[in-house]
Amino acid sequence: MGKIILENIRIYSNHGCLEEEALIGSDYMVDLEIEADLSKSAENDELADTVDYVHLNKIVKEEVSIRSKLLENVTERILQRIQNEIFMVTYAKVKLSKMNPPIGGNVEKVSIVLEKKF
Repeated sequence: MGKIILENIRIYSNHGCLEEEALIGSDYMVDLEIEADLSKSAENDELADTVDYVHLNKIVKEEVSIRSKLLENVTERILQRIQNEIFMVTYAKVKLSKMNPPIGGNVEKVSIVLEKKF
């Protein structure tokens, strides 16, 4: 078993319940951790025998670009796509952070973390 971790994927998008959030948008950061059997690729050095992190990054970018009211919804969609598209993955954890959220205070970010075993 092994892990692949993508950290601090930066994406600009328009999530939120407020109409202003849809119009103005905000910066988002995503951390993604997956587990899979990486032993074969560790031995034979073949991309076909591992989880392609380019594919993982593509899933994250595509799902974060689709507007949602709640970060939980975006995070769940990322997990569902990983489960449906990358069968080697046995576990995934997604942390989605909204930078400078409009909550009436000096808050750097608010984050949602969801994880799933497949």
